[in-house]
Amino acid sequence: MSLTEQARWFVLGGDHLVLLDQQGVVPQGSKACLPAALAGAHFERFDEWQGLPCYLLDLGAEAYTTMMAPLRQLMVAGDEEGFRLAGRAWQLVTFRRTHRFCGECGAPMTPKAGEWAQVCHLGHTAYPRISPCIIVAVRKGPEILLAAHRRHYQADDPMYTVLAGFVEAGENLEQCVAREVFEESGIRVRNVRYVASQPWPFPHSLMMGFTADYESGEIMVQDDELVAAAFFAADRLPRLPPHGTIARRLIELSLAGEG
Repeated sequence: MSLTEQARWFVLGGDHLVLLDQQGVVPQGSKACLPAALAGAHFERFDEWQGLPCYLLDLGAEAYTTMMAPLRQLMVAGDEEGFRLAGRAWQLVTFRRTHRFCGECGAPMTPKAGEWAQVCHLGHTAYPRISPCIIVAVRKGPEILLAAHRRHYQADDPMYTVLAGFVEAGENLEQCVAREVFEESGIRVRNVRYVASQPWPFPHSLMMGFTADYESGEIMVQDDELVAAAFFAADRLPRLPPHGTIARRLIELSLAGEG
């Protein structure tokens, strides 16, 4: 890497913080576009974007600068490709942070040449973790099932979204959809249909989106997960997830009668 090489620079630190320039985007240009304190830092190439290499630097879990912003800010700003690549960078950083020692022998691990992996002196190799999740929009006629989750609940302006959950060992995706919807809301579904997927770096998920139709049941929310849930029509929607998320895409597809 030369000092004049044109690239995009992904500098991460803290918990899901990314360095942005004064325009609120990932820095682009030669290394001179970065803060002077990073001039001698060692970056690793991890991807390419529109013909330019993408370089990654982790400042560590305790790092914080005034120019850093939450990763979600790229998504809210509509920078989908910037968010995707920053999310990929974050997942690689998380992997390195959590695999400093071997899970089999306890010895220190080091980066493996030629691929993004960690290896110990006995040859045990670990790769970045990906956790499969389902996310589903449930339709009941012209209405859609939305829920307010405890993890991002605001009493004065709650955000409602579709249901989601992790795939368990031994079940397929359609079984996971049916189980998660019933466990969280008491609703049984049918006609489960795949729509699309989205990497989700909080911290290392792959969200697989579905639509499904209401079959039976009355709403009974799972208290430890949800604050409230209800069926909503298009003309009385609560605050929704931002554009750029697969949740918002599923909501819009369902209300439009698609999917």
